[in-house]
Amino acid sequence: MTIAITRHVSSRFNECEITHIERTPIDVDVARAQHDAYVRTLAGLGCQVIELPEEPDLPDSVFVEDTAFILPEVAVITRPGADSRKPEIESIIPALLPHRLLVYVAEPASVDGGDVLVVGKQIFIGMSTRSNKEAVAQLNTLLGSFGYIALGVEMTDCLHLKTAVTRVDDKTLLINKDWVDPSNFPGFDLIEVDASEPFAANCLPVQGKIIYPTTFPRTRKRLEDKGYVIEPVDLSELAKAEGAVTCCSLIVE
Repeated sequence: MTIAITRHVSSRFNECEITHIERTPIDVDVARAQHDAYVRTLAGLGCQVIELPEEPDLPDSVFVEDTAFILPEVAVITRPGADSRKPEIESIIPALLPHRLLVYVAEPASVDGGDVLVVGKQIFIGMSTRSNKEAVAQLNTLLGSFGYIALGVEMTDCLHLKTAVTRVDDKTLLINKDWVDPSNFPGFDLIEVDASEPFAANCLPVQGKIIYPTTFPRTRKRLEDKGYVIEPVDLSELAKAEGAVTCCSLIVE
């Protein structure tokens, strides 16, 4: 059984952190409706969805991806880079405890789950405004006994590494080459986003299909031309908070 952990949208969603895009008003009701449809998509793919309640005082808390990342052996509880987001991990810990042994990133390290790209035994960490080199060192210590290697990756012009590159499958990555150098990923097949869709590199593979935003039709066609089956979702209102399809769930397989 694949488990998907999600969280309801905060009533203070308009107060979310913004780093690389211009702040525009968010319609919280629309964001909630889009998030509900995303949850239904996960359930329709056969996931057991665990919906955590709203955290009204934590505006960004719908983006549960940043609080942890899940490996077959353990779940890593992160230490988010924005101080306003650090309290989000408190309610994620009991949600993950039944499913994995937990290990913890500790000060002075900081890392958002959105900066963590796991492909096989390689863990790429985006060196963003939210994640630092201390996190790379700690993750190598925490996870080395399981055979993982963590590598820091430089990136530009976007919030998280997974804004610029995500896993399609264990051999294939979807990438915006303007925001992260493809030479960081030797040996992988790379599908480049359409130049007119710079934010199109975020996709979520679940149960043999790809959850993908409706807002990037040209890049979607590139995925479909490679034989991938797309489950479209509209997260346009959550994108105003720099959110994307990987951000809104923690997938436990």
